[in-house]
Amino acid sequence: MPNIAENLSTTALLHPDHPALRFGELVVTYAELDTAASRVAGTLRAEGLAAGDRVCVMLPNVPAFVALYYGILRAGGVVVPMNPLLKKREIQHCLTDSGATRLFVYEDVAQEATAAAAETGLPLTTVGAVLTPPGEQGRIAAPSPRDDGDLAALLYTSGTTGTPKGAALTHGNLGRNAEILADHVVRITDEDVMMACLPLFHAFGQTGSMNLAIRRGACLLLVPRFDAAEVLYMLREFGVTIFVAVPTMYNALLHEPPVTTGPEAGVLRVCVSGGAPLPAEVLHGFEKRFGCAVGEGYGLSETSPVTTFNHLDRPRKAGSIGTPIQGVEVRLVDEAGHDVPAGEVGEIAIRGHNVMAGYWNRPEDTAEAIPDGWFRSGDLARQDDDGYFFIVDRKKDVIIRGGYNVYPRELEDVLYEHPDVLEAAVLGVPHTSLGEEAAAAVVLVPNARATEEELRSFVKARVAPYKYPREIWFLPSLPKGSTGKILKREIQLPR
Repeated sequence: MPNIAENLSTTALLHPDHPALRFGELVVTYAELDTAASRVAGTLRAEGLAAGDRVCVMLPNVPAFVALYYGILRAGGVVVPMNPLLKKREIQHCLTDSGATRLFVYEDVAQEATAAAAETGLPLTTVGAVLTPPGEQGRIAAPSPRDDGDLAALLYTSGTTGTPKGAALTHGNLGRNAEILADHVVRITDEDVMMACLPLFHAFGQTGSMNLAIRRGACLLLVPRFDAAEVLYMLREFGVTIFVAVPTMYNALLHEPPVTTGPEAGVLRVCVSGGAPLPAEVLHGFEKRFGCAVGEGYGLSETSPVTTFNHLDRPRKAGSIGTPIQGVEVRLVDEAGHDVPAGEVGEIAIRGHNVMAGYWNRPEDTAEAIPDGWFRSGDLARQDDDGYFFIVDRKKDVIIRGGYNVYPRELEDVLYEHPDVLEAAVLGVPHTSLGEEAAAAVVLVPNARATEEELRSFVKARVAPYKYPREIWFLPSLPKGSTGKILKREIQLPR
């Protein structure tokens, strides 16, 4: 399916009265969602949107996000989803780097976006949870023609290099990934109810929840903010059959007090975990309590995102990310790109329909990431005799905090802006519920008097709330190599 926008239009023809979205007590049918998307598309085209133009969307998991996403694609545009928690400087970078033509932002978080849009001169539209688009005039009934190789979305991810890069995902990337998940992995039907806890602005939430559900006409239960007690209630109350989440969510549910004496999960039949390694004790504990098997997978924004999965029709192995999905190849390679011997650790390299077209306007970064047709993930793994892969470490320094990526270089750059900071190194430290937490080792300039709280507040004011380092400690110096590079692995954590 070359145009992912056709997922919605096709499903709306087949199941017009079927619930597409549930948001609290509100239910939006597929016919209503299709109409909203068609009006968005018509309005954008009337305002001059051309095929391939980028449009930024900065909303949480609300019905308006879905209507805007499919409306932009229907008009032939490219969606640039953004975290609604981003601050002005972060927003401004995404706007300018993507060359966006306009920005839609959720009314409850419009302040930072308004400031960023003013700096760039970009048109901004604030929207509520339920989109109320213009009338019938200018509707686009059918999606604009697009090919497999045409760009559908730019997902910003910065790895460890600091400045966020736009992973360019095509209609073929996103459409094929959703198709395989629907038909061969999750095997979703129009009778399913899928809970969308994962943010839709993220690749996992887009493909693993939204695009997957809409492809098969399932009902998508939108959850703007994860709360374990509320989610536990909704699993049973709304007849959720498919639950897709990150390990911290499974851990939170596992430790949440029961809300009923009956089967807590109701009719739950499929659970999917990704975004970070799922501890074996959480996996087994969740399955025992809720009576539903959890399939763990692996992927990245650059791979649309799903690459491997513990397929539900095959033996599962705790701690494993499974085997490649249909049409995807995975190898373990050394620094020179050669296959490592069986049983040894190597970097995961990926080739297939899911691999991005490249980083937006960054040919050098693209060539480094995909030097020979195989995408280098930066993750280290081993493979067992049955072909199952096991992550053993991350080559990159990305901190995964509760399923969100936190990039040390970005926080270090902010810390260096403080006049009292001489040197700074941000690294991940273990956290019981979040998996990892960002922490910073700082060297102050001579006679400076900045406190831990002052630096924490300084960073907090400039980045999204989930990013700033909760722990900061001061050192007389940071360990360095012969070239003067800070050696994070030698930094001693405070006891």
